[in-house]
Amino acid sequence: MKKFLLLLLVSLTANAQENLTTGPENGSLVIMGGGPVVDTILKRYVELAGGINAPMVVIPTAGGSANYDQDYYFAKQLREFGVKKVTVLHTYDKKEADTETFTKPLLDAKAVWFGGGRQWRLVDSYLGTKTEKLIWVVLSKGGVVGGSSAGATIQGSYLARGDTKNNQIMMGDHEEGFGFIKNIAIDQHVLARNRHFDMFDIIEKKPELLGIGIDERTAIIVQGDTFDVIGQGKVLIYDGTFWSQEGSELKNLPSKEKLFYALQMTDSYNLRKRKVISKN
Repeated sequence: MKKFLLLLLVSLTANAQENLTTGPENGSLVIMGGGPVVDTILKRYVELAGGINAPMVVIPTAGGSANYDQDYYFAKQLREFGVKKVTVLHTYDKKEADTETFTKPLLDAKAVWFGGGRQWRLVDSYLGTKTEKLIWVVLSKGGVVGGSSAGATIQGSYLARGDTKNNQIMMGDHEEGFGFIKNIAIDQHVLARNRHFDMFDIIEKKPELLGIGIDERTAIIVQGDTFDVIGQGKVLIYDGTFWSQEGSELKNLPSKEKLFYALQMTDSYNLRKRKVISKN
């Protein structure tokens, strides 16, 4: 009986650990909800990379164009900001993405950025390849991985809006992201496109996941198991609780299954504990 209880305890502990939402052990993530990359976010991204002399890679593949050259808009924006070495890296061929020739720019990269479009294209092109492995190496060496719109969602473990038919199906034919944050689903454009109820489609089926929705011109900066909000909009949190600076005692709230709340610039959140970090 004691042996059975011990095994049960070990099993429950393992399950609890699997359901934790955790960020990368090293490096930083810049996860932006879409729209123009405003100066506040751009400046922070470059700082986390180590400054304008840090080699940077931009991956526009989610956009779906037949070809991309070195003048892709975000690469141009980085150069205009003063970044000295920017390489646009793109392929739809998973075999090419698995070669040393293609991945060479990632060897000394301090920063990687995923552009917007459809996140499943990033999965089809890079998941499980040498390209993905070397992006993880960028993080492990203390670098930064960022992205906007599709480039935000791909950073989570569960791929929201990953269906190839359209972007309104929350749980589609692609469900695995790169998982830089574990046990999470990340949505984007949430308030700009009135998507603030869409996350419930996922959370109802997978209640173990933390849901986050990021608005345009807004980003979360993830380091370890915490993040800070920067930018002009809101970040919506779907963790089964409610938070407000003015409390909730006098509020008429919906059931736990329909709760969400908003964070904004200067707010911080603990992913592992799923709690807003008090500034007091």
